[in-house]
Parts: sequence; structure tokens; C-alpha cells
Amino acid sequence: MQFELSEDQAELAATVRGLLDKRADSAAVRAASTSEQGYDEALWATLCEQIGVTALAVPEEYDGVGVTFFETAVVLEELGRTIAPSPLLATTVATEALLAGASDEAKKRLLPRIAAGEIATIALDEGAVLDGDRAEIVLAVRGDDLVEIAGATATWVEAMDQSVRLARLDLTDAELTVIGDGRAARERAELVGAAAVAALAVGLADRALRMTVDYSKERVQFGRAIGSFQALKHRMADVLARVEMARSASWAASYALADADTDADEAAFLTHSAASYAIETAALAASECVQLHGGIAITWEHDAHLVFKRAHALGQLFGAPHRHRAAVAL
Repeated sequence: MQFELSEDQAELAATVRGLLDKRADSAAVRAASTSEQGYDEALWATLCEQIGVTALAVPEEYDGVGVTFFETAVVLEELGRTIAPSPLLATTVATEALLAGASDEAKKRLLPRIAAGEIATIALDEGAVLDGDRAEIVLAVRGDDLVEIAGATATWVEAMDQSVRLARLDLTDAELTVIGDGRAARERAELVGAAAVAALAVGLADRALRMTVDYSKERVQFGRAIGSFQALKHRMADVLARVEMARSASWAASYALADADTDADEAAFLTHSAASYAIETAALAASECVQLHGGIAITWEHDAHLVFKRAHALGQLFGAPHRHRAAVAL
């Protein structure tokens, strides 16, 4: 295991970051989050067609890039930093579920579509489904079966974080086709979902910290920049230490899930540990961001509330921190 990015991974991160810096600033994120689609379709097309984000973990035999889940996690961390609404989380989890549990026929039919940029999602329980109303490929685990759903009625569900898209599926008139092993698909989807959320949380925490540090250098009180006050410096230093530890935990989990030779129990331990630590770090960084910005942070015009809402939303998608700790304890 390496605790640094390879040259290719670093270039991937830099490319995604450069694109997002240009196309996912505050105004763009707010506009995309409240649009009818719920995301920037042009940005998604660019990410898929020019960078191939949905094809990264898809094997070459299915028209993918053929690298690993770790490269996708690198992209997710950059997306987390911008708070840009994106179907990549749901699509990644569905992709890994297909790779783990789908039949050869289903893989040949569905994975090339995902690699080309079609949005996919998977329902693991009866609750709201991530990107359920805009996914072109909808999967579900029903008992011991992995099924493909066609013709479901999707109803958008309002969420605290407008950049996270949720929907409920009405399967009354839907056609369900068994395409594989639901147990294997569920196990992989839950772990990948947790690791993907950890990557998003690390990027978000880093964003919150950098916002706070930059503001503390500009805001002046009593004739001095507030960043020079010891009480504030110590708090930001504590957040920095937490962010770096969260990143290491996230990378360890992503490497473990990307390496087929990693013991399953070890991969699960690393993933639950990373998710617990990274989600709580994002919540801490977001809270400190609000507090250290002062009164401006509670205004709608400032981005602090976007960071705060995303931090808490991440803890609801694939398990809250205490549930991940409970999984480790077991």
C-alpha cells in the first residue's frame, strides 16, 4: 500500500480539479443544485467523455479504462472539494455491484453503457434511492437476487442538501429481471458506497479548512488578522491534522477495495474505519468553518451553509459514523 498518488493518479486529480475550478464555482453549483435535472449535464458529459470518470473501474473488455476503484475515489475526493452535484457516487456503487454480482450477459449489456456515461443507481433497501429519478440504469437487491428494474415510477424526495438527489421508486408497474447474485452485489455496494462517501468527505473537509484559513488571513479585528490569534490557529491546526488522517484512512480503504488480493475482513475493517473517521472529520471541519467565519457564515449568500449541509448529508447515505464503528466492533 502506498500513501501517495502515482504520477498518473496525481495527473488525474489535477485534471479533474482544473475542470471543476472552471466549471463548478459557487454560482454554478447553486444553479445546478436547484435546476430541474439537479446537476450540470454539460459538466457531467465533459467528465465522462473527456476524462472517462464512469469508465475508470470498468474493465477494458466492457469498453472501460480498466484501472481500479481507487482512481474513481481520487475523482470523488475532487468532487467533494467543490460540492458539485454529480451522479458519480450512485453510478460508481451500481458499477461495482454489477462487477461483483451480475451475470456475464448483464455485464456485457450494462457496463459499456455506464462506461459511456449513462447514469446508474442501485436500491439496497426500501428507502429513498440516490439519483433514482434520473438514472437510466436502475438496479436493486431483492432477497438473494440482483435485479434490473424497468418502468418504475420515480418521485423526487426533498433533501436538506439540495446537491444530493434522492427519489422513491414505485415498482407497481415495473418489470424486474434477475441478473445476478444479490448477496455479492450488496456486500460490494455497501463497502464501495462507504469508501466513496469517505473520499467525498475528505474533499469536503479540505474545502472547509481552506475556506476557513483563507478567511482568517483576510478578516481583521483589533488591528490584526484573526488568523494570528492563538485560539483560532490551534483550532485550524487540529482540523488540518484530522483532515490528513482522514485522507490516509480513505486512501487505505480505497486501495484495499481496489486490490483483489486484500483479505475481505481487512478491507471491511479499513472501509468502516475510514468512513467513520472521514464523515466525522467533515462534520467537524464544516462546524469550525461556520464558527470561525462568524456572522457571515449563517447567511444564504455565503457557501458555509452548503459545506455544512453536505457534511451532514454524507453521514446519511451509506451509514452514520456510529454504525460504521459498530461494524468494526463486530
